[in-house]
Amino acid sequence: MPVVIFVLGVAVFAQGTSEFMLSGLIEPVAADVGVSLGAAGLLTSLFAVGMIVGAPLTAMTAGRWPARYALTGCLSLFIAAHVVGALTTTFGVLLATRVIAAVANAGFLAVTLAALPTLAGPHRVGRATSIILSGVTLACIAGVPAGAFLGQTLGWRSAFWAVAIVSVPALVGTWLLVRTEPRKQGPADDTSPWTEWRALGLPRVRIMLMLGSVVNAATFATFTYLAVITTNVSEAEPGWVPIVLALFGFGSFVGVTLAGHYADRYAHAILTAGSIALLIIWLTTALTASYLPALLIMATVGGTASFALGSTVIGRIVTTAAPTAPHLSGAFATAALNLGAALGPATAGLAISITGTPTSALWTSAALAATAITLTKQPTPH
Repeated sequence: MPVVIFVLGVAVFAQGTSEFMLSGLIEPVAADVGVSLGAAGLLTSLFAVGMIVGAPLTAMTAGRWPARYALTGCLSLFIAAHVVGALTTTFGVLLATRVIAAVANAGFLAVTLAALPTLAGPHRVGRATSIILSGVTLACIAGVPAGAFLGQTLGWRSAFWAVAIVSVPALVGTWLLVRTEPRKQGPADDTSPWTEWRALGLPRVRIMLMLGSVVNAATFATFTYLAVITTNVSEAEPGWVPIVLALFGFGSFVGVTLAGHYADRYAHAILTAGSIALLIIWLTTALTASYLPALLIMATVGGTASFALGSTVIGRIVTTAAPTAPHLSGAFATAALNLGAALGPATAGLAISITGTPTSALWTSAALAATAITLTKQPTPH
């Protein structure tokens, strides 16, 4: 695998850390800039919105540039947003930097995914996708806890500086290693940012996009409430929460790594078997969550299966959409990923509000996994 893929993975690690680290920094940020906890929560929600909206919008502009310039431009903007965020004392400015960082993050990931067939080779897209997404899983395992530690010991601004510092070597490496040539316009290449949206009219693309959203929704429906399930359902001490989350993160890293070795050759089998496995896993977890040892095991297994299936779907979205939407294929994948990340917790939260029990999050994941099974059974005509 080309070194550039690992360099891009480092950038995604920094971006994943930025996306999730604020969950442990909301309180000190609110106190420092003088806003309520509810207002500070906008820093997280608007980041998610920026990711969903920013992926196609950024890809329609930066995606038309040579990959080298598009990627370094997005990463430079991401770094600048964190530097300004670390320096500002105004909540409005901080909020703006989060939106800008999210758009830059979405653009970087969208361009990266779209460029994988060129950077890694068309027959290694699955493996390359797993390496890129492993940056997100490593952010959950190491980056987010490190950011929380820095925030607690040196102040929340230090976490912003750390993300910017980690991103700099990735920026340099991207500039030096990405050598994708600009697309030559001509009779064989008359695609425009608008005509590429026609890919959404293809049944095989729509099915993969829906599958990606549903799988990620199932993942984050449980992950978002995993801490609450640990303390309220398993009745474990709060000290077990980081252990359960770490096990889920470890499982997710194992999942994308394993899927990367087989996704290019056995994608359909992984999609079909993985969806069935997820249904069994979330049902089992819902039935055994009151026992802490079982929850520890199922959190690991759930993380493994969820990200093995998720990374395979993302790779399939790119390869399926790329012939019609060479610039927007990565944006479609990024938007589907983040749409699921937003809808899953919202659906689980509604279920918990109705039933009054955190276990409903697990049943929500099971229902979404069942939906994923029906999607894998849909015919995908060419």
